Parts: sequence; structure tokens; C-alpha cells
Amino acid sequence: QVQLVESGGGLVQPGGSLRLSCTASGSDFSINVMGWFRQAPGKQRELVATIIGGGRTNYADSVKGRFTISRDNIEPRVDLQMTSLKPEDTAVYYCHTDITRTGFVGSEAYWGQGTQVTVSS
Repeated sequence: QVQLVESGGGLVQPGGSLRLSCTASGSDFSINVMGWFRQAPGKQRELVATIIGGGRTNYADSVKGRFTISRDNIEPRVDLQMTSLKPEDTAVYYCHTDITRTGFVGSEAYWGQGTQVTVSS
């Protein structure tokens, strides 16, 4: 079983910054991709940013230039640095990972419990 533990959410004023972190625990697996999704009230969950082992990143258009995703392959941990935050960034942010178990083919997806980010004055 893989567990994802998130931290770093909270309340911030428009234009402010927050950093989210997510650490994966477990054993005998390799990570294919780690990333962040978010879900605002009344809306579907949407991709924010992802990063693969080689470092290639993918961002939603709405956060390009404001958010930066990074990854520590040793720990393993994924961070999301959010700057120039807007009220429309308010949502529950979920960490996500896609892994392959050692000796197996195929992949499994896991989600964190979610952390609230509120951007408001």
C-alpha cells in the first residue's frame, strides 16, 4: 500500500504564496508520475501540475507562470510552489501518484487526503 501525506495548505491573501508538499510512503514500488489536482466547490477535480521521473513537467494553463512543481526522487516527495495566488485558486488540493510495483507490470493510482487552499482578503 502506498500512502500520500500532504501538508502546506491554508489561508492566504490574493497575490500571496503557499507551498504544498506531499510525501509518499511504502515499499517495493517505483513512481511513474507525481502531481497535484484540485477541486473547487461545485466543480470537477482538475489537473494542476504533474512531474515525471525525468523531470518533465505539465501545467494547467491557468497556473502556468505562477506555480512550480518539483520532485525529490529519494524521499520521494513532490512540492508545489504557488505564487501570485488568486481567489479562483481556492480549492482542495490533492496529491496524486501513479506507481508500478516491483516485479509487476501495470500501474496503480493513489490519492492524498486533500489540503484546503483558500485565497481571500
